[in-house]
Amino acid sequence: MVEIVTTTGDRDVVDPGHFTSESAQILIGEIMGCNLALENLKKNINDVIQKNKNIIDVLGRV
Repeated sequence: MVEIVTTTGDRDVVDPGHFTSESAQILIGEIMGCNLALENLKKNINDVIQKNKNIIDVLGRV
């Protein structure tokens, strides 16, 4: 048995000895959720970087 714990605290159990298409769908869903979370983090990081650049530009003109 392999237990996957998500960031929301959900727990999924996959039995590698009896791997089914349902097990695969559970894992694919987890991967998709992780990828979405990573994309959101990247966007937020890029937004913060741009905001810092804008602040530095303003300070450079003062």
